Amino acid sequence: MNIHIDDSAGFCWGVVRTIDIVEKHLDENKGEEIYVLGDIIHNPREIERLEAKGLKTANHDNMKELEGKNAKIFIRAHGEPPSTYKKIQNLNLNLVDATCPLVTALQKRVRKYYDRGYQVIVYGKREHPEIVGIRGVCNDECVVIKSPDDEAVKLIDPEKPAVIFSQTTMNKQTYLNIAETLKDKLSHLIDGGEIEQDFQTKDTICKYVHGRDENLRKFASDNDIILFVAGRNSSNGKSLFNICSSVNDKTFFIEDIKEIDYKWFDGINSLGITGATSTPQWYLKKVKECIEDTISSL
Repeated sequence: MNIHIDDSAGFCWGVVRTIDIVEKHLDENKGEEIYVLGDIIHNPREIERLEAKGLKTANHDNMKELEGKNAKIFIRAHGEPPSTYKKIQNLNLNLVDATCPLVTALQKRVRKYYDRGYQVIVYGKREHPEIVGIRGVCNDECVVIKSPDDEAVKLIDPEKPAVIFSQTTMNKQTYLNIAETLKDKLSHLIDGGEIEQDFQTKDTICKYVHGRDENLRKFASDNDIILFVAGRNSSNGKSLFNICSSVNDKTFFIEDIKEIDYKWFDGINSLGITGATSTPQWYLKKVKECIEDTISSL
């Protein structure tokens, strides 16, 4: 059996940047306790690796316990709402903002349109950390929808100028479908609005995430089965897994090597291993090595 690793899989540049910043501080640590607010990445194996280097995880509920400590706290790539920055400041903690620049830019654009009186619509998952941050910059006065037929679409005011953005890790085609649905719902704004462009669409999906789609489809079709490796909480992982499985119905999702069922490999010639933008290449290689060692021992 030939085993192939998807060269295009692995961390997006925003995640690489965040982890590089954190590792630099861990390596230069001079007695500080170093925390990240929330899981630094939606991948348990990478979290374990960084914890072994000294990184600790805090959350909104226990952050107050850090007050008075010699502690440094990182904002992860997903970003945070303004209220979090204020809370960290009030606790006198040493803040390092490692928010992905694309997420920072998205928050600024949302705030700009909100301040101009636009109704903000966001394609994404309401409780995803990135969306929580976006909700924060517009005082939670936005409509978050996951699909064209989402019940939340009914919350959109058809008489108010509107703009739609997207969580950076969502599916491009679904965004386009939602935008088209809203164009029909708000067509009177487009054709006869009182101000220019009363309904606007802003595709804010990360180009790295979207750019993987075509390569991923080819990789999935070129192999008999696919092992998709990702954290179960990864939004991007779920989206990319769905792309794989739409091309190859023998696509199996695993978070950990221990979840592999070797019966999956009976009678196949080629196995492809890929993952989310939060899945490190080093773990994909470890999965391959484990499979090779196990098969050789059978």
